[in-house]
Amino acid sequence: MSIAQLFHLTPNSDISLQKQIRTQIVTAIQNGQIPHDQALPSSRALASQLGVARNTVVLAYERLLEDGYILSRQRSGYFVNPDTLARPLIDPQLRVPEGGEPDWSARLTSQASHYKSIHKPKNWQEYPYPFIYGHLDYELFPTNNWRECCRDALSVAAIKEWSNDQLDHDDALLIEQIRTRLLPRRGIWAQPEQILITVGAQQALYMLVRLLLDDSGVIGLENPGYVDARNIALLNRTTVKALPVDDKGLIVDAALDDCDCIYVTPSHQSPTTVTMPIQRRYELLQRAVEKDVVIIEDDYESEINFAANPTPALKSLDQSERVIYVGSLSKTLAPGLRMGYVVAPAAVIAELRALRRLMVRHPASNNQRAVALFLARGYQDTLTRQLVKTYRQRCSTMMQALDQQLAVAAHMPGFGGSSLWVRGPDGLDADQLKTAALAQGIIIEPGAVHFIQDDPPKNFFRLGYSSVSDDKIAEGIQRLAALIPGAICD
Repeated sequence: MSIAQLFHLTPNSDISLQKQIRTQIVTAIQNGQIPHDQALPSSRALASQLGVARNTVVLAYERLLEDGYILSRQRSGYFVNPDTLARPLIDPQLRVPEGGEPDWSARLTSQASHYKSIHKPKNWQEYPYPFIYGHLDYELFPTNNWRECCRDALSVAAIKEWSNDQLDHDDALLIEQIRTRLLPRRGIWAQPEQILITVGAQQALYMLVRLLLDDSGVIGLENPGYVDARNIALLNRTTVKALPVDDKGLIVDAALDDCDCIYVTPSHQSPTTVTMPIQRRYELLQRAVEKDVVIIEDDYESEINFAANPTPALKSLDQSERVIYVGSLSKTLAPGLRMGYVVAPAAVIAELRALRRLMVRHPASNNQRAVALFLARGYQDTLTRQLVKTYRQRCSTMMQALDQQLAVAAHMPGFGGSSLWVRGPDGLDADQLKTAALAQGIIIEPGAVHFIQDDPPKNFFRLGYSSVSDDKIAEGIQRLAALIPGAICD
């Protein structure tokens, strides 16, 4: 068999032909498809067989030689390096006979897969009207600025700093940028020892529940509220208490009194998007002091705020050190980056740091440095201004379309963030609406999953606008409105 038959090149791919050739030769070597005693085709011959420039093959061979996959023999050409074949594959016939498998359903002490979760199409980008929450519009991503920061984070000097095991430490520049650039805008002043970097806000919540609560503890959660905060609490076998919300966010009353800890999203309540006014924030803090309750404040969309003077963070009003602040860069820079942080008293951060070390030691140091440079050079500020401008326009377009096309529905006004929470007409089954909408290329998120009770209302749904262009919104809402009558049950 000719070696050229092993290749399947894609000329229009984002991956260069040289990289494709190198990758496919490596795969062929690892699969034993190239004899180690047979010379590889010359660069000229292989280039001719593949229909590519000779220099493309030369570069691929040079990289393979540099990486040790092939050897150069004088006047004989290139050969597979026998060292790459020194570890033969295990003969499958040598495996232990089948039978006697453990009963995994009985062995697993918890099954998080059984919890109610939000499900989103993985191929959401293929839908013309992706009103999906939590994803970004790639046209808004600051590609050049991010590449610059990643490139500089890979300089020789930078690699010497972050490539070693950092144990439980974080990037000092990133901590400083969070401390001096991000937090003061929320009215928060902290020392370096009061800040911890996490693998997204999700890890922060997981560690805080693990650290603050046990199976005898009670955590108060907004209802409706953030789904995974509830699932994390359930996984920890902590008692979950549903706390109702209204058009001003979490209701502050006696229902809070028997909670050990309360999780709250005051800036943009998840999922209703309402903002807790300053007076209620003071009431919440006063009640927490009186009843000795710890508060976890998730400020997940704080930077995407349309108000000229946003309400200060709950943490900034706290005089008793009982508010633990969780921040994230997921809603601005990129959700896939998984970069978050916690602000808390130094003693709490020290325990969180020790717990994190047992889990992942620390978030990837190269990513920390790239984010630090992105913040330090002002690129995050530029991105945030662009997102606020774009999202404000999209939010306005969506609210206008809803008012025109879905007069039977109600939604909260858009003060910021990247989504709207919609209450459909009585009798609407949002799950049925979702199924019908997907068939029309529309993605929505049914709201029942956000409620804690066993029999939640089914007529709520969430519409995100971070991933759909402004010119698609009105048409998508019009198409969605036409589907609602068929999703109403008697």
